[in-house]
Amino acid sequence: MEKRLRWQWRRPQSRSWRVDETYIKVRGKWAYLYRAVDKLGNTIDFYLSATRNTKAAKRFLGKALRGLKEWEQPEVLNTDKAPAYAAAIAELKAEGKCPKDTRHRQVKYLNNVVEADHGKLKLLIRPVRGFKTMKTAYATIKGFEVMRALRKGQAGMFALQGGIVGEARIVERAFGLGPCALTEAMACYRTVWPTQNHKVNRKAP
Repeated sequence: MEKRLRWQWRRPQSRSWRVDETYIKVRGKWAYLYRAVDKLGNTIDFYLSATRNTKAAKRFLGKALRGLKEWEQPEVLNTDKAPAYAAAIAELKAEGKCPKDTRHRQVKYLNNVVEADHGKLKLLIRPVRGFKTMKTAYATIKGFEVMRALRKGQAGMFALQGGIVGEARIVERAFGLGPCALTEAMACYRTVWPTQNHKVNRKAP
């Protein structure tokens, strides 16, 4: 689901990103869920790692930056003061995987938006007890992240019917279920703009 829907929800609306990590227990041990949102709270990307170091931070940021258009690349990456982020960003810039002019900022209160988003995600994760492997944990979290992104309206342009029904239809279309997007769009058009309201008044010349 995450793979098929990725191009639909993953469109940063701001070039100012907030990057942070939170903790998830997997088989009784802490794992680290790296997450990035833009300053408006829209989900940009996420990555689950067994370690919290420069290598993990670099993998996450490289994943988040991969595939973005030039106008979607971040101008600012705001993180906490963990040295791993500064080292990871420097390495990515040196390798040409992060724009040279991207500014790394370390302002704690600006990360409140991503920390609040961590809390909302954990409300979904909390009832799911007993992750046994990193693979199953990451697969489950991906599902939660994608559905939360849809609920935030990040794929709003694809939700032709709006609301929960629109979200369900986005998922169905991604897996080839139900009518195609064009058929659905025409059905919505007819519902909103009934044919009788668009009759052409033909007058004699």
